[in-house]
Amino acid sequence: MRYEIPAPMLAKSVPAVPTEAGYLYEPKWDGFRVLAAWDGDSVELGSRGAKPLTRYFPELVAALPEVLPGPCLIDGEIVVARGEPGAERLDWEALSSRIHPAASRVALLAAETPAMLIAFDLLAEGDDLLQDVPFGERRARLERLLAGVPHPVHLTRTTADATLAERWLAEFEGAGLDGVVTKRTDAVYSPGARTMLKIKHVRTADVVLLGYRVHKSGQGVGSLLLGLYDAQGVLRNVGGVSAFSNARRLSLVEELDPWVERDAAGVAVTGETDRSRFSGSKDVSFVRLRPERVLEVRYDQLEGSRFRHTVQFERWRPDREPQSCTFAQLEQPVAYDLGDVLG
Repeated sequence: MRYEIPAPMLAKSVPAVPTEAGYLYEPKWDGFRVLAAWDGDSVELGSRGAKPLTRYFPELVAALPEVLPGPCLIDGEIVVARGEPGAERLDWEALSSRIHPAASRVALLAAETPAMLIAFDLLAEGDDLLQDVPFGERRARLERLLAGVPHPVHLTRTTADATLAERWLAEFEGAGLDGVVTKRTDAVYSPGARTMLKIKHVRTADVVLLGYRVHKSGQGVGSLLLGLYDAQGVLRNVGGVSAFSNARRLSLVEELDPWVERDAAGVAVTGETDRSRFSGSKDVSFVRLRPERVLEVRYDQLEGSRFRHTVQFERWRPDREPQSCTFAQLEQPVAYDLGDVLG
């Protein structure tokens, strides 16, 4: 049979691991969410967004019919691991590089940075459609289905012990994971609904304001660009803050005007941020500001020298000197081997 791929079930953020009975906890994998369908004839890798992932991961398309015991529809995450055995961790940059328009490049990267599928839910097995089955039963069937299935498919671990889940939250970040997810064992699969709970690391940092992008509407501030000083004293772009209200976007233009860099004619100086494979035709220009203002932001983790996700504005810090905003203030997770997470 050919499976209809639904929208994935989503998660909403909560501040702490819930301790009520009836939950199963899982590590939160930092990869591409995927609904992987093997119907006996073909493999389809459906994504959370509108862009299917099938063409970008030919090694998984080839492997799934070989290792899976029969047709099924699996909810999971595509990840890429890098590092020596005993010191592996997830590599977001290597994974994101896999999205490339050139077929030759896709084939090369499939060989150089092969991906794996982390399975955490089962929506169909053979002719049995399981979305209306409680998660506890779906999980039990997923464990039976994948018993003995080799790499590149891995079954994520689960626990009903909230204390162990809190330990995972602290330890697994060192292997590149970004939190813990929990689901009720009696919950059915709800496509597109935020019925799962996620607990992620939340930290704060003081950063230098580098500039701002104009909102896509053409009015107001769309996002603030942030910087930190490296060990050599160079100010590096580390990400941005967005999600302002309409009124706040407009008021920020006036508020930041005294710090706008201007040329000899009094015209605001603009620059461009680096383009990425995800930028497309997106406007990457920004208004330059003198690097004199400091703000405090909330973030979850660092990937290389940039914040992994968009960060949240906390407050202005007029008491801080820009030169004091360095990478050294950022918390570094203790290294943890991905192999120990996979078990």
